[in-house]
Amino acid sequence: MGNSFGKIFKLTTFGESHGVAIGGVIDGCPAGLKVDFNFIQAELDRRKPGQSNISTQRKESDIVEFLSGIFEGLTTGTPIGFLIKNKDHKSEDYNSLKDLYRPSHADYTYQEKYGVRDYRGGGRSSARETACRVVAGALAKQILKTKGVFVGAYVKSVGKITIKNPILFSDISQSENSIVRCPDKETSSKMEELIVAAKDAGDSLGGVIHGVIHGVMPGLGEPVFEKFNAALAHALMGINAVKGFEIGSGFSGAEMFGSEQNDSFTLVNDQVSTDTNNSGGIQGGLTNGQDVTFNVAFKPVATIAQKQETVSMDLKEVKMEAKGRHDPCIVPRAVPIVEAMAALVTLDFLLRSKTDKLSYI
Repeated sequence: MGNSFGKIFKLTTFGESHGVAIGGVIDGCPAGLKVDFNFIQAELDRRKPGQSNISTQRKESDIVEFLSGIFEGLTTGTPIGFLIKNKDHKSEDYNSLKDLYRPSHADYTYQEKYGVRDYRGGGRSSARETACRVVAGALAKQILKTKGVFVGAYVKSVGKITIKNPILFSDISQSENSIVRCPDKETSSKMEELIVAAKDAGDSLGGVIHGVIHGVMPGLGEPVFEKFNAALAHALMGINAVKGFEIGSGFSGAEMFGSEQNDSFTLVNDQVSTDTNNSGGIQGGLTNGQDVTFNVAFKPVATIAQKQETVSMDLKEVKMEAKGRHDPCIVPRAVPIVEAMAALVTLDFLLRSKTDKLSYI
């Protein structure tokens, strides 16, 4: 029931981590888009495993195969079906864990909900499913680009190491020069050292990704129950391992006076703007034309190479030691996933906004 996302630009995904393939169907994509297949593959390459010494060594090519909805390089307006085959899964790594509930994984909750589960790599609960979101997000990005809207993100913190100075949107692309996806070279090096140390200790780390939606027009969102910020929170909190979301000044704004928090309106080239952006580009649940800024907090990866106490399916307390290939920190690989979900939200609201005024019809 929870395998689809979006109202007009709608993505439905399927597949498990160690199954034959994962894939999806995108409905509501406008016809006439000249698809940049190289861009889509490049976005998948940013997310795929085995990128560096600080990511899982599972080797997946993650080549996407489109099955429908695109003819002679153009979207046709019909459902876009696609497939990504799984090739480097080692299911035998999970044989010793099939009767155990791994700490902080979805093993116990899936078993309680369905009475049956695919224990190989977490099955449907695996973050491998997010590759499908990246495919849809890459298409959404291409459509948004035609409207001058761009989505970017970078790693703001890993563990207790964080960027001190704000990063301009124009500099976010520099994060691709770092295996940690942090645009600040000095901070990136410290993050990498910390991740390597955690990996050597058989442990893991979490972190925060900062995202920006740039060039978005004012008025996107659907009050009162589907505000832009609420939909964005829903989309990003639905990513594996995400435990926190804040927009604009977020929790730090709760410590301010109203005189500090309020964004004063001003005119720039005869256009309404604001002096500050504590609102994160959202007021009354609608975009106000400023950059939409947000932070997404990821918990440490649950699978660690240390003995942990747990419970078995036959209700015995035991100790377990996980095997397999896992990221010591998922945050760098999650950047394109965060961007994809933000792009899906933005495009869906952009399409929905076409019914806002009689003059649009």
